[in-house]
Amino acid sequence: MAKFFIVVLTVMLLMQGYVGWHVWRMLPFSTGVKVVIMLLMLAALACMVLQFKSDSLPLPVATAMYEIGNSWLVIMFYLLMAFLLLDIGRLVHLVPAAWLKDNAVTVTVLTGVMLTTFIAGNIHYHHKQRQEIHLTTDKQLERPLKIVMLSDLHAGYHNRRAEIGRWVDLINAEQADLVLIAGDLIDGRVRPLQEEGTIEELKRLNAPAFCCVGNHEFITGLNQALDLLAQTGIRILRDETVSIDGVTIVGRDDRSNHRRKGVADLLKDTDRDQYTILLDHQPYHLEEAEQNGVDLQLSGHTHRGQVWPLNWVTRAMYECDYGLYHRGKTDYYVSSGMGLWGGKFRIGTDSEYAVITVSPSH
Repeated sequence: MAKFFIVVLTVMLLMQGYVGWHVWRMLPFSTGVKVVIMLLMLAALACMVLQFKSDSLPLPVATAMYEIGNSWLVIMFYLLMAFLLLDIGRLVHLVPAAWLKDNAVTVTVLTGVMLTTFIAGNIHYHHKQRQEIHLTTDKQLERPLKIVMLSDLHAGYHNRRAEIGRWVDLINAEQADLVLIAGDLIDGRVRPLQEEGTIEELKRLNAPAFCCVGNHEFITGLNQALDLLAQTGIRILRDETVSIDGVTIVGRDDRSNHRRKGVADLLKDTDRDQYTILLDHQPYHLEEAEQNGVDLQLSGHTHRGQVWPLNWVTRAMYECDYGLYHRGKTDYYVSSGMGLWGGKFRIGTDSEYAVITVSPSH
């Protein structure tokens, strides 16, 4: 883990150095003003790096560090892309060198584009998309089954009590039979949930709720996360199955647990005549669900890349990184997530919840 942290920190410092050098050259200001701007950029980077040690700070300070640091990570990524494109343009003689040095016009245009992109991305993040999905099954169901599925709430310093409460209101308005959460309910720290009483909002869910754990529950510290989630009334399924209203729900442990059970083991003692839903946070090895007769697998984790062009990366990484998918007789839904990690921006992707209706085909 220490080596991984060093590698990540090195990459971030290189990014900051490249972006900072371009910003310094491009700004048509005095040296004193440039120094102040460089210090502000370094302070934002420090917020990102030191946020993991912020639990001892007052909650508003720790929250601000999280918001500033992780927002800067996304902004820096977009500045990196912009300066790379400008540098490539200069090398192929499409961009005049004068554009990149002491140029008020370039600074104004770039600032305008960035502000527009990130303000729009933040507004879009707060607008939750409702995805309506209709499925049929040959299995015995007494009546159509209405499910609200969501994933990746990332509750914590980032998505706080008021935000989680708003999401619970959206879910409750659906009057669903089941609420199924495909992992990463907690972002990485239990402290903000405890101090703000976020658990009280989750207790308001008006339908039986089940959740599998995601990789962020492991990042949080699994025992801490489970102790907290036990207070919500949400049933946490760790390599467990439960039967409710003629439906079998299987919650698979996240692949962070290298000893988790295989899908075949989880299903061996279940009633195969019942409609079977598998909750598995990370959508790897989708063939396992198909081979073992799962009717519906629900996953999250990918965020669909969260911001463009990272959705191109997730599309290449996963057999299905987002949306409704079919393999044989098995249906899959991979959610881009209700919440997200990092800066509160959705650029080219949606924050969403899915309303899934499963009806008998006869």
